[in-house]
Amino acid sequence: MEAHAKTAMQYIEDKRDLIVGLSDRVWELAELSLQEHESAACLAEALCGEGFTITEVEGLPAAFVAEWGSGEPILGFLGEYDALPGVSQKAQVEREELVPRGAGHACGHNLLGAASFGAAIALKKEMEAGNLPGTIRFYGCPAEEAYGGKVFMAREGLFDDCDVCLTWHPGSINRVRTGSSLAIDGLMVTFYGRTAHASGDPYNGRSALDAVQLMNMGIEFMREHMPPDARIHYTIVDGGRQPNVVPAVASEWLYVRGPEKDMVVDLNERVVNCAEGAAQMTDTTVEVEVLSSLWHTLNNRTLENQLLDCMKRVGRPQFSSEDRELAEAFSRTVSMDQKKASLRKQGLDPEEYAECGLHESILEDMSDQEPGGSTDVADVSWCCPTAQFSTACAALGTPGHSWQLVAQAGLGIGHEGMLAAARIMAEAGLALLTDEELRARAKKEFEERTGGIPYTTSLPDEIPSFYLERK
Repeated sequence: MEAHAKTAMQYIEDKRDLIVGLSDRVWELAELSLQEHESAACLAEALCGEGFTITEVEGLPAAFVAEWGSGEPILGFLGEYDALPGVSQKAQVEREELVPRGAGHACGHNLLGAASFGAAIALKKEMEAGNLPGTIRFYGCPAEEAYGGKVFMAREGLFDDCDVCLTWHPGSINRVRTGSSLAIDGLMVTFYGRTAHASGDPYNGRSALDAVQLMNMGIEFMREHMPPDARIHYTIVDGGRQPNVVPAVASEWLYVRGPEKDMVVDLNERVVNCAEGAAQMTDTTVEVEVLSSLWHTLNNRTLENQLLDCMKRVGRPQFSSEDRELAEAFSRTVSMDQKKASLRKQGLDPEEYAECGLHESILEDMSDQEPGGSTDVADVSWCCPTAQFSTACAALGTPGHSWQLVAQAGLGIGHEGMLAAARIMAEAGLALLTDEELRARAKKEFEERTGGIPYTTSLPDEIPSFYLERK
């Protein structure tokens, strides 16, 4: 008979105000990657208050490890708390910035870290009640949205002795995350030219911005001749300051993604070729800096099946009538075509769910989902058995990285999804702590899939100053 975390469930309910309060505080702070000092501090302080020992991660801003217990097994919960730039939004249905051009939690990481906190303290309470052996770790992980803080932590070996790591992510449906993610490298490409008066003597100038534009044209022509499930996105972070001055410096930030790491390495070489060709055409010089580097996720079906069992035992988020009304209002801010496309991608019948505001069941389909994004959880999955799931924290059809998601991450819809996630992780944590055979099967699958090859990364040794200086 499987263990049921009754004490943990009650403790999450007892600590509801604390968990929601932490989530709302991180939502208000809305700190960018590698700048989440106050967000990390409030979570670390709360964990310390629950009896955890806090250790900062040397060399990685806003990162920490909180630990309670001793000996084996060692179970890790992953927490995130970074926001995204330019998506500030009040907690309401109408579009209105909270801070002009400010950051916002458009991926719900305020909820993510708080739920993992709730699971960790609840499982501790369960272990105390049952006098259970083992160690709980909460990993305070900054910069998932940009640098990839977990990659730094993985490189330092911080996950190597974990028996299992569990995490979750806010979404709009309740389901275990199966399938992989896209591997990704972040590149900064900077061209150096020569300034001149853009009208008086442009022939004396060598435009770095021209080089950026020519490089992008090369990338656009590449798209027909690269794998259809690969992705390249870019944004110009410095294109000059004034039109009548030929830009001597111009920089572009790119993401290169693919289903496997080897594909990303190949595409990177072709992007660099485009950059070098653009430099030759414009008589400029070019510099390419690797900003980040993430693997594709290594799934563990043993753990995924266990998570599904726990989701079914614990249940879906418990939404109120007010939550349902809000969800319907948020759904109306998205076109029906966009909503149906989102439903289709997530494995739901677009006709059946077209008029639904919230997903109030558990999707039990365990077929591999099509990868849509990237995550540094992937790098953890190459260090120890890892699994993750999503709960409904937003209305069906809510676009990712949108103002609508920011708003719902600060409202009751997000809170209820977050609390459900905390309960599911606590339930799964107890099962893993008390079932040695389950852990052994997860480890065997991990070893078979990695082939015993140790984890490596091409992440740069030094954190790029670009992350630390941006606003």
